[in-house]
Amino acid sequence: MFNMVTGLRIIGIGLVAACLAGILLMPPASFAQTASSAPASVPTVRSAAAALAAGDSKRAETELNAILQSSPNDIHALNLLGILRAQQQRNDVAEGLFKKAISIQPEFAAGHADLGLLYVQTGKDDLAVAELQQSLKLDPGRKDAQTALVGIRRGQARLAAQSGDLEKALALLIEARKLDATDPNVQFDFGIVALRMSLFPDAVDAFDRTLKLRPNDPQALYGLGRAKIALAKFDEAEQVFERYVELRPDDASGHYALGFTLQALQHADDARAEYERSITLQTQQTESYYQLGLMDLDAGNLRTAATQFQRVLNRAPQHAGALAGMGRVRFQEKNYEEAAPLLSRATVANPQMREAHYYLGLTDARLGRKEDSEKELAIASQIEHDEVEKHQNMLRIIDPDQLQAPEHTPNP
Repeated sequence: MFNMVTGLRIIGIGLVAACLAGILLMPPASFAQTASSAPASVPTVRSAAAALAAGDSKRAETELNAILQSSPNDIHALNLLGILRAQQQRNDVAEGLFKKAISIQPEFAAGHADLGLLYVQTGKDDLAVAELQQSLKLDPGRKDAQTALVGIRRGQARLAAQSGDLEKALALLIEARKLDATDPNVQFDFGIVALRMSLFPDAVDAFDRTLKLRPNDPQALYGLGRAKIALAKFDEAEQVFERYVELRPDDASGHYALGFTLQALQHADDARAEYERSITLQTQQTESYYQLGLMDLDAGNLRTAATQFQRVLNRAPQHAGALAGMGRVRFQEKNYEEAAPLLSRATVANPQMREAHYYLGLTDARLGRKEDSEKELAIASQIEHDEVEKHQNMLRIIDPDQLQAPEHTPNP
């Protein structure tokens, strides 16, 4: 969210420069009260703005007071004095000056913008929004108002997402994107929310835009790869995660993600190498051990598969995948008495795990539990049907909540 430092910078420097630029571009008629045929020694809004921009606040204040003494309704002088008072942290006085300028001329875009930025500076975002929106309606090209409003919407979206209201967060970020589609932080935030809402094509689009604006951003690459996996575009995901590990070669999660895509593409040896690299970098990588266990299980290496699953269970006793994997090992060893409780625990840990229900059903059948077997197989069949209907990959690399917006400012 826009913070105090950002607000002060805008009020203290950016607005002075913008005000001066605006004053210098105004036609002479706009100065009729303060600059008409007056001698050079007579103060003008233009000279006061120049003094303020140069850091000579004392001179600027003297000149503005002189102007307002003779022309109390000069909106430009009122507005510039409001900026000066905001710099001095006399916020109530600044607010009154901005409001007076607006009351004299309701279509004064600069007054609305400066009042909105003052509200941002003082933490009154709700009041700021209306003023900033009005400023942009009157003058769509105001970058200061645009930037401030985008910052507010991003902050509000983040709070909404943290509270679980993803639809509100998405709506706020859609507005922010319309305000400034060239802000990579807005695109990234939108991608994260879209990812959490399983709007995977929208997430791909947002992360692609982020990377066009900020090439090789690791967080955006990871988010893009995650969305590609969810869409089962494993070839494209592989390319994305290869770029990611080039940028972050010591990131265990990146090697895991690359291994996952390679495994999906049936490049078993390469996948195994990435999982092992992940474990070397971070020995607590339980998911890498789990995937290695699945690969060993599929290859018929029951003993090594059991070792891998046990490593997972030593760290995470309720890991549904490892419980189901160990249950499958025992099932294939025809050790049905040990397989049944393992598979049952897996269904409790993850009731939507089709594989656990399916093998539990087969195990119950081997143990003569016909009714239990039919029940579990029916559940497995229903889950499979639901998965097909959803058309989405249920496997997960990382919770999108773990992705954070980059703190750095994008290069122009």
